[in-house]
Amino acid sequence: MNVKDETTQLPNCHPMFRGAPSSVTFKKLRKRLLRQMREALGDFSMIEPGSKWLVCLSGGKDSYGLLALLADLKWRGLLPVELIACNLDQGQPGFPTDILPSFLDKTGIPYRIERKDTYTIVKEKIPVGGTTCSLCSRLRRGHLYRIAREEKCTHIVLGHHMDDLLETFFLNLFHGGQLSTMSPKLKNDVGDLIVLRPLAYTYEKDLERFAQALEFPIIPCNLCGSQENLQRVVVRKMLESWERQTPGRKSVMAKALSNVHPSHLLDPKLFDFARFEHLGIAPLEEML
Repeated sequence: MNVKDETTQLPNCHPMFRGAPSSVTFKKLRKRLLRQMREALGDFSMIEPGSKWLVCLSGGKDSYGLLALLADLKWRGLLPVELIACNLDQGQPGFPTDILPSFLDKTGIPYRIERKDTYTIVKEKIPVGGTTCSLCSRLRRGHLYRIAREEKCTHIVLGHHMDDLLETFFLNLFHGGQLSTMSPKLKNDVGDLIVLRPLAYTYEKDLERFAQALEFPIIPCNLCGSQENLQRVVVRKMLESWERQTPGRKSVMAKALSNVHPSHLLDPKLFDFARFEHLGIAPLEEML
C-alpha cells in the first residue's frame, strides 16, 4: 500500500515532517516506528539525559529514518539528549556533495560533514572482485569515533535495523561458529563511547515505506552496494525466500533473539551444568 497518497503542511511538527503525508496509513506507520524505537530505547537503557549523540547519516533510507524518528521523539520531549548529525564523505566518485547539506539545512539539526578519502584506500587494498565491506567499515568506524570525540559526543548512533540483526545472526552462525548478532548497545574497545542501534526492533520494509513517503533524497553506495557475491546478500535472499514461503517467519526469529535459554545450549560458560540439579531448571519437554 502506498503511504504517500495525501500531503499537508503541518506547522505543529518537527521540520523533517513538514509536508509529510496526512493519510491514515502514514500516521499508523509513523506511530509504529516511534513505538518500536521507544521500546528499543527503553529495553536497552539507551537514554542518559543530557548526553550528546552523534547520529551517523549515510544518505540511505535507514539513516534518514533514524534521524527523523530521533528528531520526532526529541521534538515531542521524549528524548532528553543533544543530537548532531554526521556524514562521512568517503570520496566515492560521483558522490553528490550538495544533497546532504541542503537537506540538513532545512531540518534545523546541527550537523558535520567530514570528507576522508577511504574509497581510494579500499580500492588499493582490496583486489578486484574482493569484498570491500570489512575494510571500508573499519576505516569509517575509526573516523566516526574520532569525530565523536572532537564533537564531545558520548554516544554514536547507527541505523541498523532488525533485518540487519537477523542477517548478522545467520552470518555468525554459518561462518563464524557463534550465536551472536549486532548489539543494540555496546561500548567501544577504548571504553569512552557507547554505540547505539535504536532501530533494533524496526524492519527494513517499514523504513523503506517511511523514506518514500517523506521523499528523502537517497544517495546509493557505489562501492559495495552492487556486490551480489557478498555472503550478507546470500543470507538476505535466504531470509526473503523464507518470509515469502512462510509470512511472519522473520518476526518469529526476531522474537527468538530476545528469548534465549542458556541451559538448552552447549556453552558451559553461560550455564553452570555442574550445579544443574541445584538450579531448578525445567526439563526440555517443559520448555517446548
